[in-house]
Amino acid sequence: MKASAGGYARAESVGHALDLLAGSDGQGRVLAGGQSLIAAMNMRLSVGDLLVDISKISELSGVIVSGGTLRIGALTRHAQVGASQVVRTHAPLLTDAVSHIAHAAIRNRGTMGGALAHADPAAEFPACALALGATMHSEGPEGARAIPAEDFFEEVFTTALKEDEILTSMTLPVAEEGEVQILEEVARRSGDYALVGLCLVKRASGHRVSLFSVGPKPILATVAMAALDAGDLEAAVDAVSSEIDPPSDTQASAAYRRHLAGVLLRRAVARLKGDTA
Repeated sequence: MKASAGGYARAESVGHALDLLAGSDGQGRVLAGGQSLIAAMNMRLSVGDLLVDISKISELSGVIVSGGTLRIGALTRHAQVGASQVVRTHAPLLTDAVSHIAHAAIRNRGTMGGALAHADPAAEFPACALALGATMHSEGPEGARAIPAEDFFEEVFTTALKEDEILTSMTLPVAEEGEVQILEEVARRSGDYALVGLCLVKRASGHRVSLFSVGPKPILATVAMAALDAGDLEAAVDAVSSEIDPPSDTQASAAYRRHLAGVLLRRAVARLKGDTA
C-alpha cells in the first residue's frame, strides 16, 4: 500500500513551520525522521496530510549542557544520542536505551522528538524521560511552553502537545555525583519492542521508577518509589505489580507482564547494590 499525502513543504525555521501548520486546516503533520509517520501513512492510517518537513532546522538538533541542565534538541537522532559522550556522562539511562531501540537503520533516522511526540507506550525514551524528571519544550502560536514529563504523556500515541505546536527539545537535570541510572527490559528478540521495561534512577532525594509496555502510557510507579526509599524491596515489588494495568496480547498475558515488572525491579535493585550474580 502506498502513502497518501495532501502536500509537502520544507520548513526553513520553527516560525515558518508554525505558519505552515496554521495554514493546513488541521491537516498538518510534522515530518522529522519519519520512522512512525511514514509507516502510518503507508498503512493509510494517516491520509491527506500536509507534511511539514522540519528535518533541516539546525536549531532543533544537538546536545548542550548549561547550568546543570542537559538539553537535547528534538531533531537529535537516536544514534547521535547513543554516541554522545555528554549524554553518557550526564544521562547514561538514555545511552543504554539507544542500544535497545530497534536496529541501526531506525536509530540513524529516528529522532528524540519524534519518539517523545509519538508517545508509543512500548518505547524506551518516553519512560526514560519520566524516570529522569525531564521537561518537554514546545513552540506554538501562543509562544513557548514547558511541559513536565509527568503531564506530557496522556494516552496511547497521545501527548499534551496541541495540533499547532512543535516539540523543540527536552531538558533534564544532569546526573548528580553518585547518581545511578538503570534500564532493564525483556523482549523476545533483539530489536523487538519490550514485553516489559523498567527504568530506575537513584538520587540523593530518593528513587524514581518508570515502566513501559505495561499500559497506555509510561507509568511512574510512585508507591514502589516510596517503598524503595524506605528500604523495603518486597513492598516495592508488590507495589509495582499493582500500580500497572498491562494488556494481554499474543506476546504475553497481563499476569505475566505483572510478574516481569517485579522481576525487572529486583534485577535493577541488585545492579544498584552492585550484586550482578
